[in-house]
Amino acid sequence: MKILALSGSLRAASSNTYVLLAAMRLAPADVEITLYQGIAELPHFNPDVESVSVPPIVEVLRDQVQEADALLICCPEYAHGVPGSFKNALDWLVGVGLNGKPVGLINASPRSTYVNASLTEILLIMGANMVEGASVTVPLTGRPLDAAAIAADPAFGGSLRDSLAALVEASRDAAQPAE
Repeated sequence: MKILALSGSLRAASSNTYVLLAAMRLAPADVEITLYQGIAELPHFNPDVESVSVPPIVEVLRDQVQEADALLICCPEYAHGVPGSFKNALDWLVGVGLNGKPVGLINASPRSTYVNASLTEILLIMGANMVEGASVTVPLTGRPLDAAAIAADPAFGGSLRDSLAALVEASRDAAQPAE
């Protein structure tokens, strides 16, 4: 099973990215999690550009999303919303067809309440299957932990394991043929 992890933060020492790296450490052996790392390089979304030729870096993102069985997103909140660079990445994915692809949202700050509501709305419109059990808060506010420390923390690691289990179950359910 393949999960594509998307961090909404561009910071080098981002707690959001560290949470996703911790999830990679905690993933079951049969689950491969890949962290997409090109969000900062994506051009500004422009339908005129898309209608002529999709930039290669956008094709890479789209291909990785299409190949993934599920998406795991951890995104900071800026000014009560989704950071512009992350919304730009999502704009490039409109029409790609999430078609019920399971998505888990991880929140690294209990104070960030608006971003998950915004992301949920955006992703539902794009056709995602928002997996409630895969959407958890890992309250790192004021705790500068790296991926290894997050994974080793019993509470944080447990929340991430629970999130992954729910995402894997939803992905397997989605892969089953309808009866």
